[in-house]
Amino acid sequence: MSDGENGHPKRRSQAWFGGHDRDGFLHRSWMKNSGLPDDAFDGRPVIGICNTFSEFTPCNAHFRGLVEHIKRGILDAGGTPLEFPVFSCGETLLRPTAMLFRNLAAMDTEEAIRANPMDGVVLMCGCDKTTPSLMMGAASCDLPTLVVSGGPMLNGRFKGRQLGSGTDVWKFSEDVRAGKMSIDDFLAAESGMHRSAGHCMTMGTASTMASMAESLGMALPGNAAFPAVDAHRNRLGRMSGRRIVEMVEEDLKPSKILTRKAFENAIRTNGAIGGSTNAVIHLLALARRVGVDMHLSDWDKLGHDVPCLVDLMPSGRFLMEDFCYAGGLPALMKQIEDLLHTDALTVNGHTVGENLADVECFDHEVIRKRDNPVNERGGIAVLKGNLAPDGAVLKPSAATAELMNHRGRAVVFESIEDFKARVDDPDLDIDETCVMVLKGAGPKGYPGMAEVGNMPLPTKILEKGVRDMVRVSDARMSGTAFGTVVLHVSPESAAGGPLALVENGDMIELDVDNRRLHLDVDDAELEARRKRWTAPPPAMDSGYQKLYFDHVQQADLGADLDFLGGCRGAAIPRENH
Repeated sequence: MSDGENGHPKRRSQAWFGGHDRDGFLHRSWMKNSGLPDDAFDGRPVIGICNTFSEFTPCNAHFRGLVEHIKRGILDAGGTPLEFPVFSCGETLLRPTAMLFRNLAAMDTEEAIRANPMDGVVLMCGCDKTTPSLMMGAASCDLPTLVVSGGPMLNGRFKGRQLGSGTDVWKFSEDVRAGKMSIDDFLAAESGMHRSAGHCMTMGTASTMASMAESLGMALPGNAAFPAVDAHRNRLGRMSGRRIVEMVEEDLKPSKILTRKAFENAIRTNGAIGGSTNAVIHLLALARRVGVDMHLSDWDKLGHDVPCLVDLMPSGRFLMEDFCYAGGLPALMKQIEDLLHTDALTVNGHTVGENLADVECFDHEVIRKRDNPVNERGGIAVLKGNLAPDGAVLKPSAATAELMNHRGRAVVFESIEDFKARVDDPDLDIDETCVMVLKGAGPKGYPGMAEVGNMPLPTKILEKGVRDMVRVSDARMSGTAFGTVVLHVSPESAAGGPLALVENGDMIELDVDNRRLHLDVDDAELEARRKRWTAPPPAMDSGYQKLYFDHVQQADLGADLDFLGGCRGAAIPRENH
């Protein structure tokens, strides 16, 4: 960057604040109405803080406090912090599903960064979709960027035992339906499960994506695991504020960090933490934004055989607070250091190897050694076959070993509404050997690809003591969930994929070892069924949902909108007139 006034480098923000003309006067004068001094705009870095605070997003509701620590760090380093909001993609309340709005939030983030006078940006992430959406949007601008996660909640507690977000909800709800838990205990547990600020404290999607941000090199070491209410979280926010100012000085952009090596590190780390299947779809979309050639098959080739070493729910016993005090993600990455590209650059200016040099693990019950894994295969299994020509995924660490090679009769639900109406019907023709099939839950079909793939089992099956069956759908499932669940079947049923053609009584074969998902129906019969099939209309014929329906890609491509791929840069817009 060329020299500007007062000895400061010429910065992007100076296109707004640097002139001694009418526009410079107006831009500076308006900003001064909040009490900013003259030297706030003398060429020092202007840092945008992208805040996803919302009281409708409980995971991020503490961001009003956290942002103040980030601002202090920016001021410490001589920068000017300016906070701005974007669409807050809360998982817990948004309907029909938060995933419908991930791409909208990414668009909001991208255009807010590009349109405003900032030289670098801190992304305040927490709830599931806020992390990928903010990273996707920022990657398409390529200004210096640093992620600060909100952190997990404290461990849940109920009647002397630990509770895990989501994971225990699925267990308790099925125990109630099976008559093994009273409704009074079920309702009492809800007050003990979520007892502090922060996101899910299981290795669900929020914790997984915080781990992905750190393993990609987009967040400072330790970012993923410090609880939201631990002073370390505020300290990390302050240090991140200081560091983003330095990154602007160094011109350290996402394009220098989000390389093929970084994504390979993230895939292997996801296997070792027993991470959410949702990471697959989010990292595929992010890779497309930065032009990294990454495919669904890479998840199998690079990560499937990585051992799961973190003993956390839903794959294990502990929770994120335990993971943090065992050493957090750095201690986990140290255990698989030989599998990582240690020369990959991170936001602190050091390589992965340099960051791991002096790392220790303080509890090998929580973070296992390589010779004592939670599961020998912790990564994602990618399945293909005539039922999923473009792929489907399954999480072996959360599945039942005996069911991963299975042949069963299909019991088909045409939609989630059909499922809810019939699942507990005593006359439903189903037993534990069947394969439950759900249609209409993919990117176009739901719309938004909801987390409904881990279908609750029929009551009459639960009453037998059975707690898992093979389930197949074009949906996603919560990272807190468990079971032998085949997800992300591509192409989806609403796009005319073979899943749309499955009928009750068809035989389905699942063979995880050989990565096979097969519908035992001959091609002639499938073609006859296809001629009878009619594509469903979009849920809405105007507005954002119509835009989404017309342009969303399939799960194997990341379910981004087809026109959002690539980096458009952070070009300074034309002067406003």
